[in-house]
Amino acid sequence: MKRSSAEVIREYGPFPGAGHVRGVTYDGHHVWFASGDKLNAIDPASGAAVRSIDVAAHAGTAFDGRHLFQIAENRIQKIDPNTGSVVATIPAPGGGRDSGLAWAEGALWVGQYRDRKIHQIDPETGTILRTIESNRFVTGVTWVDGELWHATSEGDESELRRVDPQNGEVQELLEMPRGFNVSGLESDGGDRLFCGGQKTGKVWAVRRPRRNRAVGRSTKRPSGSKSKG
Repeated sequence: MKRSSAEVIREYGPFPGAGHVRGVTYDGHHVWFASGDKLNAIDPASGAAVRSIDVAAHAGTAFDGRHLFQIAENRIQKIDPNTGSVVATIPAPGGGRDSGLAWAEGALWVGQYRDRKIHQIDPETGTILRTIESNRFVTGVTWVDGELWHATSEGDESELRRVDPQNGEVQELLEMPRGFNVSGLESDGGDRLFCGGQKTGKVWAVRRPRRNRAVGRSTKRPSGSKSKG
């Protein structure tokens, strides 16, 4: 396993009225973060807040190219970002104990904080398709270039972990500076990982290592992988 210190390259916020960051995603133009009762969009170039949507936003956030997905208590809401309307809901696999959220290969990937798991679920029904186990608490989750990353946060320490999507084995670990407790996690499809700053109300951009980078910006998961749960 490769271990190194995370390189924090930019800090966004805090933003008025958004004291907590509970989930993070990226739509190709804006970084969105959940703050409890709102989804907030910021311009990653200027760092300015550009809009918000009044919607329950208690944990992970994801974007499928058209809709936002947002964990709200024991459900996952599908949201039209143009109108702010909730167009569908499905049950969250943890029944309210869910954390991170990501979109890849036509499915949602949901972190389970204290259960130390990541579930792949059907975005139409919420049915669990397979499960990956971790040995640490799971906060944010993201896929990029076929890599599965998740954040951990325990005590005053946080890490970003690249794990084997078949068995959860840690392949690479980025140690965040002490006190940088990560909630949501998302990739921009390139060199940045956006990290939610929990109670700081901030979002951090961390440089993704250039280790044997796959060509392109695919979020495909490996074929032939099997469920553990």
